Amino acid sequence: MDDIDIPSYFLCPISLQIMRDPVTMSSGITYERESIERWIFTSKNGTCPVTRQPLSDTDLTPNHTLRRLIQAWCTLNSSKGIERFPTPKPPVDKAQIVKLLNEGRSQQHQMRCLRNLKSIAGESERNRRCLESAGVVEFLASIINIEDHGTIDEALDILYHLQISEVGLKNLINGKFMETLFLVLEQGSYRSRAYAVMLLKSMFELADPIYLMNIKVEQFVEIVNVLRDQISQHATMAALQVMVELCPWGRNKIKAVEAGAVPVLIEILIEVTDQRRVCEMVLVVLDRLCRCAEGRAELFKHGAGIAVVSKKILRVSHVASERGVRILSSISRFSATSNVLQEMLQVGVVTKLCLVLQVDCSLKTKEKAKEMLRLHSRVWKNSSCIPVHLISCYPSSSRDIHNHT
Repeated sequence: MDDIDIPSYFLCPISLQIMRDPVTMSSGITYERESIERWIFTSKNGTCPVTRQPLSDTDLTPNHTLRRLIQAWCTLNSSKGIERFPTPKPPVDKAQIVKLLNEGRSQQHQMRCLRNLKSIAGESERNRRCLESAGVVEFLASIINIEDHGTIDEALDILYHLQISEVGLKNLINGKFMETLFLVLEQGSYRSRAYAVMLLKSMFELADPIYLMNIKVEQFVEIVNVLRDQISQHATMAALQVMVELCPWGRNKIKAVEAGAVPVLIEILIEVTDQRRVCEMVLVVLDRLCRCAEGRAELFKHGAGIAVVSKKILRVSHVASERGVRILSSISRFSATSNVLQEMLQVGVVTKLCLVLQVDCSLKTKEKAKEMLRLHSRVWKNSSCIPVHLISCYPSSSRDIHNHT
């Protein structure tokens, strides 16, 4: 098509591609529907891309005259390899969706309704926003029945892929939907549990701290079970992010420990070899849990706990190294019994801390490593467990620390 003279007004001002579904904005400029909807809804822009003037509304009016001109031009140029495109299907409107929801309230037509909603949602961002404004979120939340796994799977699938707005998520938080999601985590299929924990992650990011402080140990157990079952990488990441959101509030760190989070996190660390982000997030959660005595005790109780945290330092990323050193710092500062110090020496923690001083790490990470080495210098410095070539970098005094900065 490079050698074909295409009229400029056939091209979308954003993508410079021939328009198939031209629509005109309130600014008077015509765009390809897909391009301008991406500009408005996905990129969340409130201005016209050409004029830069604020949009009084986001209604898009089909430009049928221009579309017919383009189709006619395509037909005239068919001998040059230009294909005439079919007339685009009109976008769904609110009345159609309301009618579909009314039909879906009947058990007999529910699955057909869900399949239609899923198809509509998959077509465009504009459709997803239209679905939400027509009450689809509330409808889906209301029909979830724990005894019907098929309905749950489809309803949660649609809810997740709708990419619900903040207002919509807050409305769900204020209702009883969170309790429903925890019930799904307990009794649902792997698929519905994955969608449930991903929705919980989005909701917890907006939830009031008072609500977060009142999460029960039993609910933490269900989140930990998602981690234990390794349903999918997306579900694992969502469960880890839920833990990150919950841990700072009230007694949640202790609740998470009581729910068995620490040994499950350690097992994930042992198994993860090529999932950098998962490893980082596990170390972030462990770092938070090790800020309470119960979390540190569970880490030490696991035979591989201290060793696997040490192993991840300098092997994954700067973030993982920083979190790993912070975990070990919590152990060495607040739980440094003779048994703990000996284990840290034997599994290579001290050697790893000496290496941290010699490689490219953040200043904060190096300072924490130095602090630990200096704090337990009397026990560690003269040990035969430390390679000879690293003894020289072991900081044992303020002067040594200054020289290695």
